Amino acid sequence: MFVINFVKNKFLNVVLLFSICFIGVVYHTQQMKVLSSSEISKKKTLNQQNSNKYKTVYQENKIKSSNILNSVNNRETYFENGSLKANSNNKVHSNIKIIPGGQSIGVKLNSVGVLVVGHHLILTEDGQKSPGEIAGIQIGDMIIKMNETNIEKMADVLPFIQQAGKNGAPIHITVKREGKYLNKILKPLKDKNQDSYRIGLYIRDSASGIGTMTFIDPKTLKYGALGHVISDSDTKKAIEVENGKILYSTVTSIDKGTDGSPGEKIAHFAAERGTIGDITTNSPYGIFGKVNEKINNGIYSKPIPIALSDEVKEGPAKILTVIHDNKVEAFDIQIISSIKQKFPSTKGLILKVTDQRLLKETGGIVQGMSGSPIIQNGKLIGAVTHVFVNDSTSGYGVHIEWMLNEAKLPIYDYSESEEKNIAS
Repeated sequence: MFVINFVKNKFLNVVLLFSICFIGVVYHTQQMKVLSSSEISKKKTLNQQNSNKYKTVYQENKIKSSNILNSVNNRETYFENGSLKANSNNKVHSNIKIIPGGQSIGVKLNSVGVLVVGHHLILTEDGQKSPGEIAGIQIGDMIIKMNETNIEKMADVLPFIQQAGKNGAPIHITVKREGKYLNKILKPLKDKNQDSYRIGLYIRDSASGIGTMTFIDPKTLKYGALGHVISDSDTKKAIEVENGKILYSTVTSIDKGTDGSPGEKIAHFAAERGTIGDITTNSPYGIFGKVNEKINNGIYSKPIPIALSDEVKEGPAKILTVIHDNKVEAFDIQIISSIKQKFPSTKGLILKVTDQRLLKETGGIVQGMSGSPIIQNGKLIGAVTHVFVNDSTSGYGVHIEWMLNEAKLPIYDYSESEEKNIAS
């Protein structure tokens, strides 16, 4: 019976068999799609975890930098000030060549307004008080105005204090705090011991220090140095630049670093040699501006190519820095780790000093080496930024592309179709 029915319904059975096979193929295909989506999801999660791992603030040198990554909505491709900022498909311009630095520089920054770095108590007839603290002015606030008059330096503050004290009138103060402007009313109090009016605030209007030049663009004379933000030593907050300048400096000695105690360069400003250039930007990637003229480091007489983060290899490299007088020298290091970054980030490199002479004279990386250019295979790949507190032979570096990007130097090649898509 089964055989007879099968023969009679041969056509129907063929159709049924084909349907069963088709359903099996569709099911298998769907399973493969699910597996593919799962793998993609896992990869995206892993990439995100790796990205988050390096979104950290500086701790080893007690410097906290602004995390600008949070302000980036589209981290794959976007424009800022007319230049492409980050794209994994980008390639560096074949004609981009930069003059590496290595020179020791003196840095002088003038902040916007005056920075509040502390409170202090005044002995008054009614006991010890701090007018500034009473007025709600906090450490880290920038005093921008007093009675609607702009405050640019510490000397601008004193006349307002004395005038308000004599008149018995409060001072209307505008402060800038974390990007917001706040109005405060401060009444100076008379110091019982000194017979003068005071506001109970420690303030500062400038900062200075020693660092290292990283690069100079031979065409525009734009430069980058330090590789990290300059923060106030008391508030640990980034200094907002009003203006500033970089000067030549001479290294007189080295306070050798040891594990647990970072060393530093001891240097003085060589004012007799003049000013190298100005400072217009203080960012997580260093200080930037323009130099007055090209300066030679004595090693590289001509500009050299750069390498993006995905071109950097683990292995030997060199840093350029000064440890005696004004002489730039090359020292051996090892690139321990390099992160292939698709968007701006600070700690992209981990390096270790292997040069026996540098280890003997400095103990490894010391303060003042920040900004020392890193050269690998004849290309500029980044700059030294921080030393590990517990290992003076090792530290962090920043990839050069982020410093060049901060200096507003276009370094990427991209197709016309990509440009149209992004612009739209």
